[in-house]
Amino acid sequence: MAEVEMEMESEKNMKERKVSWGKLRRVDSLNLEAGRLSMSQTHHSSWKSTFILAFQSIGVVYGDIGTSPLYVYASSFPNNIAANDDLLGILSLIFYTIVLIPLLKYVFIVLHANDNGDGGTFALYSLLSRYAKVSLIPNEQPEDRQLSNYNLQVPSTQLRRAEKIKHKLESSKTIQLILFFVTILGTSMVIGDGVLTPCISVLSAVGGIKSLGQDAVVGISIAILVILFSVQRYGTDRVGTSFAPIILLWYLLIGGIGLYNLFKYDITILRSLNPKYIYDYFRRNGKDAWISLGGVVLSVTGTEAMFADLGHFTVRAIQISFSGLVFPGLLFAYAGQAAYLSKFPDDVSDTFYKSVPDPLYWPAFVMAVAASVIASQAMISASFSIVAQSLSLGCFPRVKVVHTSTKYEGQVYIPEVNYLLMICCVLVCWAFKTTEKIGHAYGIAVVAVMVITTVMVTLIMLVIWKVRVIWVVLFSVGFLLIECVYLSSVLYKIKDGGYLPLAFSLILMTVMGIWHYVHKERYMYELRNKVSAEYITDLAANPAIKRLPGMGLLYSELVQGIPPIFPHFLSNIPSTHSVLVVVSIKSLPISKVALEERFLFRQVGPREYRMFRCVVRYGYNNAIEEAHVFERQLVEGLKNFIRHEHFAREGGDTEALAEEVQHSTLLVRDGNARVSAELVNGPGASSRSVRSSNGIRSVNSGNGYQSGAAEEEMQFVQKAMDKGVVYLLGEAEVVAEAKSSLLKKFVVNYAYDFLRKNFRQGDTIFAIPRTRLLKVGMTYEI
Repeated sequence: MAEVEMEMESEKNMKERKVSWGKLRRVDSLNLEAGRLSMSQTHHSSWKSTFILAFQSIGVVYGDIGTSPLYVYASSFPNNIAANDDLLGILSLIFYTIVLIPLLKYVFIVLHANDNGDGGTFALYSLLSRYAKVSLIPNEQPEDRQLSNYNLQVPSTQLRRAEKIKHKLESSKTIQLILFFVTILGTSMVIGDGVLTPCISVLSAVGGIKSLGQDAVVGISIAILVILFSVQRYGTDRVGTSFAPIILLWYLLIGGIGLYNLFKYDITILRSLNPKYIYDYFRRNGKDAWISLGGVVLSVTGTEAMFADLGHFTVRAIQISFSGLVFPGLLFAYAGQAAYLSKFPDDVSDTFYKSVPDPLYWPAFVMAVAASVIASQAMISASFSIVAQSLSLGCFPRVKVVHTSTKYEGQVYIPEVNYLLMICCVLVCWAFKTTEKIGHAYGIAVVAVMVITTVMVTLIMLVIWKVRVIWVVLFSVGFLLIECVYLSSVLYKIKDGGYLPLAFSLILMTVMGIWHYVHKERYMYELRNKVSAEYITDLAANPAIKRLPGMGLLYSELVQGIPPIFPHFLSNIPSTHSVLVVVSIKSLPISKVALEERFLFRQVGPREYRMFRCVVRYGYNNAIEEAHVFERQLVEGLKNFIRHEHFAREGGDTEALAEEVQHSTLLVRDGNARVSAELVNGPGASSRSVRSSNGIRSVNSGNGYQSGAAEEEMQFVQKAMDKGVVYLLGEAEVVAEAKSSLLKKFVVNYAYDFLRKNFRQGDTIFAIPRTRLLKVGMTYEI
């Protein structure tokens, strides 16, 4: 009976979703239409581009994990090697840690839990937020659902279990807060890695010339870091292509040296592949073995970068590069160092440089410095990616996101984050001076992010993938057990520098939490106080409201209605432009939105009032156009909308019109110009709207329909644009209500206000010309 009921419910839901585009046009449903977007823009990578991305990923993603052989054995044996069997135990731990965490967990499982190609903690949160109502900001609007590949599924045990878990997530505010807290904690830890990775990598490599003295090593390291951050503005595409050959040579070098040492000193060290040596190691050393895990875990530093940097590449590209180059290179490197240490155990504090054959010492030193510089790139790029993701969820103050590649999706550069990371790296290098304490801090950040990723992927397996319980248990219990043991070890060293990532995370979580909280409250305030349709009708009949020549573009975050800033503007300046368009910028989780699909319009109030709502849809690789280009595109789209509206109003079949507009797109090639023509058919009449490189122009075809009233209104809109476009931007000052607690008043009135004033403003983000900008101030009491 339960399965029959679920099938009936599925059929009912399916019928409810079959709402024609034409019907949507006749109701106040712009937010519904905002989700209707052709996914034909989705990029399907060819094998050629996949291998190019795999090659680039070598330079961007794997520098961090590739430089771990510089310091892992020194961190694992801080008090020298007591017995040769201990060396076998550590090598066995390193081997199985690399196999289980980077290879099995990340490469073959976690990479598939991406959010439309993006990885990282925020991508996991975003993915969960679309399948379950766990976001603190309401995200259940129809446009969100239509873009997240919701599928009605055949009833099954897994589906019923997923629905129960989903209901629990949606009904518990506590769970939602915990999930958000865990997300921003993981994000903060990754950004903290972006500070610690450059420091430990560069210091460990430059440490090969200790004869210069510690101060000289620190000075050289700081100079290298400043240069590294200075070249970030050229983008991941160029940086990755430049760095990839160096890292490729680095892996070939360390792998080759490892094989050389393995055959020269002790090939029998490979017996450590027997996990029995791990058991014997812990049985002999007890607490000391547990403490040494803090050094072993450094062998997988940078693993999270594979996932966090996924938006710069593809799943297949990461899998190819890791399995084909990184994995074997690391195993040979660690095995070779262990073979060397079996003969020279006293050299453990400087294992890498001591194990390098003399003729290769200086080439190895140069390559180590170069690789350590590039190692920093992985977490820097990851930091850019997750900050860009957090912006879309309203969890980070406004910053400038620069898309640095026209060929590959998700490659971004954020100037503010770049320079803040650089300043923090310089300060950490100058204050700590050695890799030992930084290593203690590094381990905490690395393992904490791994634990958070395991927890969130487990939820995705239950709610979204709906896999069998046995696989969920094996994944979650198995990896949580391993990672929690490592976490307990690195937390033991919290007093020896481990507090550093916790301090970074506390600061970042505070900033993100404050911004998200006020952003959510502001959004809810505008939603509750949006302007009613009756207000607009009364406004049109009010003779006290003057109409100014020209066109006004009022920016708003609301898709569903007119923002409360509009009546506030009219109460202070009782006038508005002859044509007013309320513009809402909507970011969609796809690469690009084609120009012909970018603008959605709706008439607001009486037709003669000439007030419209417009949703402008951008993908994350669409650049915000210059003002004059944006104005021309918007006006041409508005005139096309007016033409269609008049056709429908004067007797056309609305549903037939809408279906033809949606499905009958004709592609025409005229010389070198690509023309997109939408065929609009109605009973006894047809019209063709041709979009060319100069915009949209109307041409008659067939019987030819062109309403005189439509032509007159389009000319009115064009004249309004010609007289000048003014941008109206709401500058809402958010304050806490008088009855609020002291904590809330501090957070809203001081902390949020400080962040808002010291980060980018809306006119900068939207490329609004300041000479034609009118800011409208208003106070929101939340």
